[in-house]
Amino acid sequence: MLEILEKQKKFFKTNTTLSVKFRLTQLKRLKTQLYAYHDRICKAFKKDLNKNEYDVVSTEIGLVMNEINTAIKHLKHWAKPKRVWSSIINFPAKAYKHYDPYGCVLVAAPWNYPFQLTMIPVIGAIAGGNTVVVKPSRSTPNVTEIIKKIFNIFDDDYVYIVTKDEEIEQLFDQPFDFIFYTGSPKQARDLAKKQAQYLTPMVLELGGKSPCIVDKDADIEASARRVVWGKFLNAGQTCVAPDYVLLHKDIKELWLQYARDYIKNFYYDGETLRKDFVKIINEKNLKRITKLLGENHIFCGGDVVREQTLEPTILTEVTRDNAVMQEEVFGPVMPVLDFEDLDEELKVIDELDRPLAFYYFGTDKKNIKKVKTVARFGGGCINDTIMHISEEHLPFGGVGNSGMGSYHGKQTFLTFTHEKSVLQKYPKAEIKLKYPPTDDKKLKLTKFIFRIK
Repeated sequence: MLEILEKQKKFFKTNTTLSVKFRLTQLKRLKTQLYAYHDRICKAFKKDLNKNEYDVVSTEIGLVMNEINTAIKHLKHWAKPKRVWSSIINFPAKAYKHYDPYGCVLVAAPWNYPFQLTMIPVIGAIAGGNTVVVKPSRSTPNVTEIIKKIFNIFDDDYVYIVTKDEEIEQLFDQPFDFIFYTGSPKQARDLAKKQAQYLTPMVLELGGKSPCIVDKDADIEASARRVVWGKFLNAGQTCVAPDYVLLHKDIKELWLQYARDYIKNFYYDGETLRKDFVKIINEKNLKRITKLLGENHIFCGGDVVREQTLEPTILTEVTRDNAVMQEEVFGPVMPVLDFEDLDEELKVIDELDRPLAFYYFGTDKKNIKKVKTVARFGGGCINDTIMHISEEHLPFGGVGNSGMGSYHGKQTFLTFTHEKSVLQKYPKAEIKLKYPPTDDKKLKLTKFIFRIK
């Protein structure tokens, strides 16, 4: 693995990747590959996760195409040094922000959205002028094989795909210049410990228990529809899925009826779960998820209907002490708790690890403002779920236990570049205030400049 890094760092030092023209050429080549492999990508998802083509396009390929088109369209502007105001202290001078690539970067991707969570960071790394080592997920072997074939257009000293067991074992010990990791908080801590010796800058995209609050003044039917969709998208294997739902006690009964109806409408043909409902990634996770059902009342669902496929399930009479509330569910199980006082619930949530997402349904402007200002979370929606990640002008990322750093759209480019400050002064002309000796006149003028009374 070290040999690959050395090859990439050697190539990076040729300054080839500094050229915006070179980067655009590589992005356009990659875009051509994405078109060419569309059908094979969809077939790979069918094998690995039982995803239908619509779900693959809407949650994987579509987001990737949007990202690469945005990068191609705006890269020249993004990469251009930006002049900023310089203060009177340095007059006359010019101040600039330059966007430097880090060098050799690692992109490590998870299994739940294995294509877009690999490709979008790689697009940012290429746009930023870096070389890239890519580690796709081993849990989705068919998608990973397609990713490897797509990247065959690049030489190993520019983009290298890690799939060998011995290379993966060594991967997190290597001296990368930057790391973009998507996965669990536990593995992220292990990665951070290993990279501490190098002080490697990194972005961590993690997860956690993202709350969803449905208040008494919410649109009951619309909120049920949007929460059901967001929760059971990808069989709940979504890092920003509403992990649990807090229902105001006044609307709980009616809301649950709507939720059950939408589950039937979305995911069933009559009484039979649709054949294209996404499966759980493996038996280990299926056992973990089904174990969480035991101590709770199952309002609907709860059965494993075929290999690695669990019905969309709603649990009621849940308390915060239940096992299902002690870890991120990451599956098609919706725990429902009831509440009366929004302020109290916000206080309870504030004592927990900061979630990656937060969702609130309601119409009271004061309560909406309260949620947006008081609650601490990575990102979220008012009166919807999931969809904040579809907006390229909104940075996506976590805080604390749910991650650090962000990306999407221009933010992806900024994430994979260092904003370098440059002050350019004239050879002779300057204000000589900074030079000794000092006197009362200089002190008075300096206080005036710094607004010290």
